[in-house]
Amino acid sequence: MTKTVEFYFDFGSPAAYLAATQLPHVCADTGAELVWKPMLLGGVFQATGNRSPVEVVPKAPYMTIDLQRFAKRYGVPFVHNPHFPINTLLLMRGATGLQMKEPARFGAYVDAVFHAMWVEPKNMNDPATVAAVLQNAGFDAAALLALAGTQEVKDRLKAVTQAAVARGVFGAPTMFVGDQMFWGQDRLDFVREALDA
Repeated sequence: MTKTVEFYFDFGSPAAYLAATQLPHVCADTGAELVWKPMLLGGVFQATGNRSPVEVVPKAPYMTIDLQRFAKRYGVPFVHNPHFPINTLLLMRGATGLQMKEPARFGAYVDAVFHAMWVEPKNMNDPATVAAVLQNAGFDAAALLALAGTQEVKDRLKAVTQAAVARGVFGAPTMFVGDQMFWGQDRLDFVREALDA
């Protein structure tokens, strides 16, 4: 039976971006399946009492440096988004909607949004900017934003977020291999070990 990595993520997490650049390689190396789980990190924080590291004054500059260290180790681009924090509700609904209705296009959407967040950082708080990013990535922005606004999609995102909290998720990225939970892009070695076991 193929092992899976369930990957709970939110575009607003730079650590989730870094994990997303590496998990496909980890899964390919171990013969595992990567299962993407879009969730709303703000909802997780609200439910668990957690908060973004950037809200902890001494932690914010350290986190920026540490994320740059990991980007260098992974050989991937990373630029801190000057518009951070960004409300990712619309972006996560878009991911959820595509996963439900057009799963073949989900990967292209994830790549485009992560790129706009953490590689060539744009103000993804601005709906016009979001629309331009999507159009440039080959999406019908109006249709995708309409899909993101449907009740079915809203309910699914809420349900996945609530299920994440029920499983013990308190931040992003969070990965599950079976019942084992791993939090943070700096735990990928443990994810690999769990898949190899």
